[in-house]
Amino acid sequence: MKISIIGVGLIGGSIALKLREKGIADFIYGIDNSSRHLDEALNLKIIDAKVDLEYGIKNSDLVIIAIPVDSARKLLPTVLDLVSDDQTVMDAGSTKAGIVNGVKDHPKRSRFVAFHPMWGTENSGPKSAIAESFSGKAGVICNKEESAADALALVQQIVEGLDMHLIYMNAEDHDVHTAYISHISHITSYALANTVLEKEREEDTIFQLASSGFSSTVRLAKSHPEMWVPIFKQNKENVLDVLNEHISQLRKFKAALEKENYEYLTELISNANKIRGILDK
Repeated sequence: MKISIIGVGLIGGSIALKLREKGIADFIYGIDNSSRHLDEALNLKIIDAKVDLEYGIKNSDLVIIAIPVDSARKLLPTVLDLVSDDQTVMDAGSTKAGIVNGVKDHPKRSRFVAFHPMWGTENSGPKSAIAESFSGKAGVICNKEESAADALALVQQIVEGLDMHLIYMNAEDHDVHTAYISHISHITSYALANTVLEKEREEDTIFQLASSGFSSTVRLAKSHPEMWVPIFKQNKENVLDVLNEHISQLRKFKAALEKENYEYLTELISNANKIRGILDK
């Protein structure tokens, strides 16, 4: 199978490495606005050739769009304009409703499968790509009934090749759930990092005293704005909803401390401990 990957960074590069390792991809074309990323991807054997958009689409069985969600939403109609009824297009964006609704009336809509691999790190670029990144993680396909049977079957094969377990959702539900379990984590991490940088002016002290707990909590604050501002923008209403709830929870902790209500503080922490039983399953 010949595959074109639009965006040869962390996600696109990791997908390419795994599909090559599994023998699913016979030849991989790389398409990217960054010539440096394309050269790195070639040197790392992530891709076999760097090409322009039209050539890559014309010569591929499968096109994978792995660029920031706002760019993917703009580019998808153009990609669908160029594909035949025998080709399949999938994306890897973290928000789904916007991209699905953006092509709902496109004559080639059935050739597109909306996909989100539930994995990512704070790193970026081809050098960060890892073949085993997706193993054991959830792979979400949204609005599967809007995709042609053969296109859906191919993407299911790809997801299974990535060693992910498949979940099906509609796009709106997906965006609500990811706001709560992914997007708020990033906002919290950014806010905590800004809090520490504002209050603790001595960088050496931060470096010397930072515990593993602090480092893991602010790890996501190293994620690039080029990736996350579009996600927050595309999922604005859901992110605002969860952010309001998060602020409400913070106020409860603040009030408990202000009033020296340590019984209530214990109750808040004990309730939070319930998450352990869910995550440790």
